[in-house]
Amino acid sequence: QVHLMESGGGSVQVGGSLRLSCAASKAPVTMAWFRQVPGKEREGLAFIRRYASPIYADSVKGRFTISKGNAETTLDLQMNSLKLEDTAMYYCAADLLYVGQGLEANEYNYWGQGTQVTVSS
Repeated sequence: QVHLMESGGGSVQVGGSLRLSCAASKAPVTMAWFRQVPGKEREGLAFIRRYASPIYADSVKGRFTISKGNAETTLDLQMNSLKLEDTAMYYCAADLLYVGQGLEANEYNYWGQGTQVTVSS
């Protein structure tokens, strides 16, 4: 079992920045960030496997950056140049195994409760 807890959500204006953090109870092999708006499927934003480089969705490439802590139990999401359409509930996901399709929600066994991000004009 892996317990995940996100933090850092909140409200920000268009063009601003926000940093989310995810803390895991043990070091997963794969960690990721997703987001979801009501009525839509959960969208994969970025993921990273142990000893590998991060991979980003096209929708956030160049604006969002993920980084792991030294203990491999935290995953931060730095979000810059935020847009109105970035408003969503943001979730951290993890798995104790290598995940092939890292931007697919059904690949992950463990999820955090989510943290809300609201971007306003």
